Amino acid sequence: MSRTQSVESIAENPDFRRLASIDGIGVELRYASANNFVGRDLYSPIDCAWLHRNAAEGLEKSVAWLDQQRPGLRPLVLDALRPQRVQEQLWEALQGTALLGYLANPVRGSIHSFGMAVDITLVDGQGRELDMGTPFDDLTERSHPALEHLMLARGELNAAQVANRQLLRDAMAHGGFQGINSEWWHYDYGDRDVVRAEYTRVL
Repeated sequence: MSRTQSVESIAENPDFRRLASIDGIGVELRYASANNFVGRDLYSPIDCAWLHRNAAEGLEKSVAWLDQQRPGLRPLVLDALRPQRVQEQLWEALQGTALLGYLANPVRGSIHSFGMAVDITLVDGQGRELDMGTPFDDLTERSHPALEHLMLARGELNAAQVANRQLLRDAMAHGGFQGINSEWWHYDYGDRDVVRAEYTRVL
């Protein structure tokens, strides 16, 4: 049975690490701004710049691999810990739309709410995001890794964009993360069923 705790008390839990403790990454939490599909800040004033320590250690491995393979590039974290209360707000915002399939039902729990998922992209030495073919939170088929071959054939993505996504996938895989079929930016650390059953959910 998973445990729960409030995000306000997360600093007291040694199972979580601040994103600032992970060398070699940038952090730009999009839900702490209006730059997301809901168009408003969902995080302030709470501090969501955290990951579970297991996922943080995995991300350090991804950083090391990327630095070796492509010096000058680094990961940019767009979302990490997303408390249950925010997941509920997102779920509410998408009611009555065709976009609910992009979101975990808060009753089951998003893996983000356990600090075991990241939304992430890559940036160059000047801090410019690599072209992934769509922005973060673009909830269209062009964002689906599973449809990249089709999007290439249609001319909706180009080879450079798919190569950038593949580089991100390779880096994350070297840290033990798994992507999903519908969002190029989302990566889980660990089996979702195990995470939901055994890890602490942050409220």
